[in-house]
Formats: sequence, structure tokens, C-alpha cells
Amino acid sequence: MTSLSALTLPDHTQLPDSDGTFVFAKRAGGKNLQEHLQSILITNSIKPVLEQLHPDSQYCIGQDSGIYWRLTNPPEKGAEAPDWFYVPNVPPTLDGKPSR
Repeated sequence: MTSLSALTLPDHTQLPDSDGTFVFAKRAGGKNLQEHLQSILITNSIKPVLEQLHPDSQYCIGQDSGIYWRLTNPPEKGAEAPDWFYVPNVPPTLDGKPSR
């Protein structure tokens, strides 16, 4: 068994950003057309709270984006694409590069 310390985790530039399945398959699988509007409503509803919690804007909100949460081969098998998500305490940019 491989120990966690022996694993080399890929960085964001080494992970696939699309495979034509995990986001698109969700939409083809019967998701409603209100999903995008619902995401906007959720975000707008909690925005005042987020601004209080994170006056430095150190958070991320997204939707239908692949989130890698486990090591798999191929990598996209370890990804999910939630309809909406919030991640606290992350910078809006990576080392001065463009937004995520």
C-alpha cells in the first residue's frame, strides 16, 4: 500500500479541465433550466454574509466546475461537478496569475 507521503499530487495545471462527460452528462441527464438562476440566487442571498466573513475576498464560489477530491486513474474519475459550491479561505488568484 502506498503511503500518503509517497504520493505526488498533481497541481492545477496537470489536471484535465474537461472530458466532455461530468458537467455535460449532468445537464443531459435532466437538470432543469432554472439551475443557473438558482445558483445566482444562492450567491446573492449569502453575499452580505460572505463579505463579513471574508473582507479580504479570500473565498471561491462556483458552479458546474470539476472539483478533484480523490486520486484516480484517469484523474477525471476522481472529480465531481456540483451545481453550486463555496470554498472558504482561498485566494481569488494563484500567485498573481489570472482568476481561477
